[in-house]
Amino acid sequence: MKDFFFAIQDLFVNYLFWPFDKLRAIELDNWWIANMVSWVLIIICIIAFVYWLLQLKKVEDNKEEDKSITAHSYL
Repeated sequence: MKDFFFAIQDLFVNYLFWPFDKLRAIELDNWWIANMVSWVLIIICIIAFVYWLLQLKKVEDNKEEDKSITAHSYL
């Protein structure tokens, strides 16, 4: 049973967290490159949020949503 938990530790420490270790090493050399990953992820989230809002507006403009009181069974 002990080997099972050591295998999980080995999986996470040596393989799954490897990109984070590289980012930590890069940060010591160049702060801008290490934080570029964060900015790229923030930009992707902003684009996805704007797309989602535009899709909601399109559904609202087409009046496709049933807003009656009995639209859902739990009401």
